Amino acid sequence: MDKFPYNKDKQQAFQAAQQGYENAQGLYETIVSDSAGYGHQLKHLKDEVNEAYQQIQNALEVASEHQRSQLERFQQDLQSMVTEVNQTE
Repeated sequence: MDKFPYNKDKQQAFQAAQQGYENAQGLYETIVSDSAGYGHQLKHLKDEVNEAYQQIQNALEVASEHQRSQLERFQQDLQSMVTEVNQTE
């Protein structure tokens, strides 16, 4: 029996949020606005960003103070990506 399931869940939630953020960030960096597949890439990016936001929200519910500040930074970065993509659309 794990004595600290809460801490394990907290870590797993944070790692899922971090992975979602990194996936969205990686996709954002590969989008080329004048490529033929831009529309498809943009939709994929929006899906990744939405998934990352959801994972971040879940992680914030159980996050430590240090994790919370990182998660909030992830949210800000995702918002910046969305804003920039919307400006080029």
